[in-house]
Amino acid sequence: MAYTLTVGSIRCHILSDGLHVVDGGALFGVVPRVLWERVLMPNAQNQAPFDARSLLIESDAGLILVDGGYGDKIPQKQRRILQIGDRTERLLDDMRSVGFDAADVAIVLMTHLHADHVGGCTRFDTPDHSPGPLVPTFPNARYICQRLDLAEASFPNERTAATFHAENWEPLLTRNVLEVVAGPQRLATGVRTQIAPGHTAALQVVWVEDGGESLLFLGDAANCAVQLDRLAWVPSFDIFPLTSMETKRTLIDEAMASDALLIFQHDPVHVTGRLVVGERGPRVETEIREEPWVDPAGRRLNGADSV
Repeated sequence: MAYTLTVGSIRCHILSDGLHVVDGGALFGVVPRVLWERVLMPNAQNQAPFDARSLLIESDAGLILVDGGYGDKIPQKQRRILQIGDRTERLLDDMRSVGFDAADVAIVLMTHLHADHVGGCTRFDTPDHSPGPLVPTFPNARYICQRLDLAEASFPNERTAATFHAENWEPLLTRNVLEVVAGPQRLATGVRTQIAPGHTAALQVVWVEDGGESLLFLGDAANCAVQLDRLAWVPSFDIFPLTSMETKRTLIDEAMASDALLIFQHDPVHVTGRLVVGERGPRVETEIREEPWVDPAGRRLNGADSV
């Protein structure tokens, strides 16, 4: 489901490439299940629901898309594992629902190069999404990624290889539409990136700021709202977990100072929220909330506000 909001005079749309499942232990790292299942109840296979949201920004530099989701190059076996179903063009359908199409996008900001964020940046050039030549999904866009993340993705190790797939960015390099940058970028008036290391070496979060209002697209700096409430709750996906904690500490201070609206990219229940002062320190107060998800086996995979 798409959501539209404004930050000052800048119009933004929260889109989704759809729900899938991840291993609950991987999502919460060393946190015992007896604690995290109070927030996100897993199914019998210890799988928890995971969204794949993107942010579409109507800027003076053109339409900016932050991340492209999994896309449609996912093999059937992987679709079954992810419980993603056979639906295609999930993100593009959300984009069309707010009045835009792939050809309208001017900039694609890739927060990092994991498959669930950039798989949808390229597609098979076939009518039925069957394997074939690879082309950019957003044909008129320039794509932006960080140099450190591209190096990390291009030479993965045994731990990181499963989520880095060169077909998600090599076609962009071949066509000279991938801009490799180093450090924070100003993408348009009121739209900037900030380097937030931890999940990867150069993860990018995105700020939208106008008219005294702020929005922070957290990406994988905090997958779920509870991971911002609890500094020590770091996923095992994070390559530098201790750095992730310090990055979250910095982002919390900045978000509190500006009363920023936070967008949670993967939280299946808490879409947006703001930080408020709680009994144990800053906590997220949800603004847009979705209904708990029911997995195909019929078990409720619920989300709670706190632990």
